[in-house]
Amino acid sequence: MKLKLILSRIFACFIVFLPLHAYCDISEIHLTIKDHLFFPETLIVPANKKIKLVIDNQDATPEEFDSFDLNREKVIFGFNKAVIYIGPLSEGTYSFFGEYSPQTAQGTIIASMKEAKDAP
Repeated sequence: MKLKLILSRIFACFIVFLPLHAYCDISEIHLTIKDHLFFPETLIVPANKKIKLVIDNQDATPEEFDSFDLNREKVIFGFNKAVIYIGPLSEGTYSFFGEYSPQTAQGTIIASMKEAKDAP
């Protein structure tokens, strides 16, 4: 009887905690909106991995992160942050823009097999 109880608890732990390993291999990349511009304009991210994109809107006005390439859009209110999960992305270039400031707020994400980092 004790063996069944122990095995059932071990099994329950696997069921609860097994999906968490999927979140361990997520790269976190930061993007800032300031003066209706994205900083940095170009982000280099690892290809074939899920990305947690943290967007910090330092303007007083809202901005909408929009990307047809990534199939993502998200309104970020002034002086707030938002998180968008993207990927895994194949190697390539993906554009994004601010829908409320499309002439100035533009950027690209480059998914590369080389070491990923924020571009200068």
